[in-house]
Amino acid sequence: MNLLPQLALNVPAATLSALTALAYALVPWACPRLSPMQARALLAFTWGLHLLALLAGLVGDPVRFGFAPALSVTAWLVLTVYLLESRLYPQLQARWTLAIIGTAVMSLALLFPGAHHPTLPSAWMPLHWALGIASYGLIAAAVLHAFLLQRAERAMRSGLTPEAAMPVLTLERLTFRFVAAGFVLLSLTLMAGWYFSELLNQRMVWNHKTVFSVLAWLTMGVLLWGRWRLGWRGRTAVRTLYLGAGFLLLGYVGSRFVLEVLLQRT
Repeated sequence: MNLLPQLALNVPAATLSALTALAYALVPWACPRLSPMQARALLAFTWGLHLLALLAGLVGDPVRFGFAPALSVTAWLVLTVYLLESRLYPQLQARWTLAIIGTAVMSLALLFPGAHHPTLPSAWMPLHWALGIASYGLIAAAVLHAFLLQRAERAMRSGLTPEAAMPVLTLERLTFRFVAAGFVLLSLTLMAGWYFSELLNQRMVWNHKTVFSVLAWLTMGVLLWGRWRLGWRGRTAVRTLYLGAGFLLLGYVGSRFVLEVLLQRT
């Protein structure tokens, strides 16, 4: 039997979420006092604890999901990317940013664990969710890299070398790679949504979620086209990325937040 799902089922999701939020909060305080290897071990431990918290909500019966779990999965994917890249680029420093995001997201997941989904219209529906959340994660990783890119550029202009130790061109290249991968997965997510609408003999509903998701897809497409044809970079590219990410955030997370928190509907 797989150990992780077994642990996730035996420990309450709320307990795991609280422990993960605490672990994230300790990261910026503990890492400066640890060696690089110990700091990576602490981040890896936090990553594993976060995974357990996710499994506790996703493998239960019935399944729970909502805007806060979606943000939690996104943050976990970003941490996964950071852990992998930090081994290739030790100069990549985003622990404070990840700690703040992780603490906030896990606190939200603790307060708003999501709605029950006792039945699904199709056994393939989780694929649609997985594609959507994966696109969230990749676009969020692109936003993180864009933030680090802006920080490195400001440091270079100010003549501060430590912050600019990560090559600007490398950060820029990684940013657009994540944008391109996120755009592909977002395209597949929209196609899957259309497919399930047809499968259920329903027309695709143009609600807030669909409209903002399509706007995010169009914005990311324009960004990639501008990069390819016009050589967009710097502020123009970063602002366009932030706009598209904002639309995407409003798409699922925003609509579910309104339903679950403001209107209290499941």
